[in-house]
Parts: sequence; structure tokens; C-alpha cells
Amino acid sequence: MKFGFLRFMAMLEGTSLLLLLFVAVPMKRMMDMPEAVSIIGPIHGALFILFNLILLFHVIKGNLSAVRGFVGFVASLIPFGTFVYKAKVLK
Repeated sequence: MKFGFLRFMAMLEGTSLLLLLFVAVPMKRMMDMPEAVSIIGPIHGALFILFNLILLFHVIKGNLSAVRGFVGFVASLIPFGTFVYKAKVLK
């Protein structure tokens, strides 16, 4: 199971993006609570960077092709993208 940690990070990164977009940003805009973005934003940023570093590590080691690595990077930019990537590419 060489992709176990990458699969786990895909779930964390995807969840943090959804929390940011669908919980923290609406709280900031509709309830005037910018603290939610101040907390979740940096957490998501760290998870985004960590996910992509682990993805790059797998590409460099030869576990993933460059194309699949690039698809993973693009997936990390799209809501629900890492969930689909995990299910379809990291089987």
C-alpha cells in the first residue's frame, strides 16, 4: 500500500478546502466572523502544500507518472477534486 499516506492526505486536503469554502467563507461574509477564515485558511494552506509535496515525492520516486502527479495537483485546486483523485487514480 504505497499510496496509503497520500490517500489520507488527499482526504485531509479535500476536507479542509470544503470547510474553507463552504463553512469559513460564508461565516466571514454572512455572519461577519473573519476568525473562521483566519483559522481554517492557514490549516488548509499547510495541508495543500503537504499534499502536493507528497505527490511530488511519489512522482520523483517513480510511483506515479508525471501526468498522474499533475492531475493530482489540478485536483487539489478543485472542490471535491482530491476525493475523485483518490478514488480514481490512487486505487
